Amino acid sequence: MKTLDSIPTGKLERAGKLVKTGVKIGGNYVKYYGKKLVNPETSKDELDQDNAEDIYDGLKSLKGSALKVAQMLSMEKNLLPRAYVEKFSLSQFSVPPLSAPLVRRTFKKYLSKYPEDIFDSFEKDSINAASIGQVHKAKKDGKELAVKIQYPGVAESISSDLALVKPIAVRMFNLKGKDSEKYFKEVENKLIEETNYILELNQSEEITKACAAIPNIEFPEYYQNLSSERILTMDWMKGKHLSEFAKTDFDSDLGNKLGQALWDFYMFQIHKLRKVHADPHPGNFLVSANETLIAIDFGCIKEIPDEFYNPYFELAKEENINNDEIFMEKLYELEILTPTDSKKELEFFKALFKEMLTLFTSPFQKEEFDFGSGSFWSQIADLSERYSKDEQIRKMNGNRGSKHFLYMNRTFFGLYHLLHDLRAKVKVNDFQKYIS
Repeated sequence: MKTLDSIPTGKLERAGKLVKTGVKIGGNYVKYYGKKLVNPETSKDELDQDNAEDIYDGLKSLKGSALKVAQMLSMEKNLLPRAYVEKFSLSQFSVPPLSAPLVRRTFKKYLSKYPEDIFDSFEKDSINAASIGQVHKAKKDGKELAVKIQYPGVAESISSDLALVKPIAVRMFNLKGKDSEKYFKEVENKLIEETNYILELNQSEEITKACAAIPNIEFPEYYQNLSSERILTMDWMKGKHLSEFAKTDFDSDLGNKLGQALWDFYMFQIHKLRKVHADPHPGNFLVSANETLIAIDFGCIKEIPDEFYNPYFELAKEENINNDEIFMEKLYELEILTPTDSKKELEFFKALFKEMLTLFTSPFQKEEFDFGSGSFWSQIADLSERYSKDEQIRKMNGNRGSKHFLYMNRTFFGLYHLLHDLRAKVKVNDFQKYIS
């Protein structure tokens, strides 16, 4: 794969890249409508494919938060056309890496030495390159290490990148009014945290120590003396990415074991630590040869305040969803309903969220839940399809819910997808035995 000797870091330079991408997309629409004039039966599949490729190609040269947004969207498998999901998911593993000279300059700037002066050996070619950083393999004192290097300019360009992406998100999610700013601020703050590798090191040590009692899950050790705000060194962990493992012919007992470890890991964090690894995509988990799960990235950690945690999980109880008074009270507490809503809006969003919550909280209503169940996923797909075409939603303000929903819903949706990939049956309350 071709390497990058530089990354656009200036606001105008990065904006110029996106403008060029916009011109290409405009050309794709002209081509699509031209074909549709000739053949009215022409589908949008080719248009989606062309747009997905052009958007991805534009974002991958920018890296940073623009590409991270694509990665986040790739997890929303019921929101975007398949062409976008497939193309954007490449941002988890497959983007052009930095060239060796640029890697050496980064080391010199942040650790005051070149990599060959720090490690016994250092592979100049990255093992994988993603949205915010790339990983190199190294050795020191007999240990195999993974060294994550952040792309230059990523941290400094977050605010300007999000300003460029914002108009697209506003249209896609029907966000109206000044209240939408709280969601963009939440994303911006979380992305800024992800570029702070000292914070990631501290978070990883805190969470892995707390979760040590959970069986069948492993974590790397991190090395503070070999790390800085833009370089992070940890143990090299051997295993298959979860997405690759999911394509193999594994038996159901192993899928259940790994799924239980994953479920317990997440439920322990949420209910005991009140903070959670909020980036559950397959690139952040490996399956070892010893049939254990390995968690390798703690850059995106979401803290869960009590004022959100309490009503959020009270609405995970079936009796509260079916109690009209309690249900309405919690919808207001979670900012799903607002005092300025019209009667029509109240009725519409009350019915919408009752249907959504009944489905999405169904795992919590059982002692054991089968995430490989086809019926559960077909219901989710049907619900998403129906509401994506609902004209009434498009006419209403999409600003619904506390800002904390963004990363909590992302966490659960990603977790459900990983458990589905593992075809796992999990014991829902098993995690409680690890909470003293």
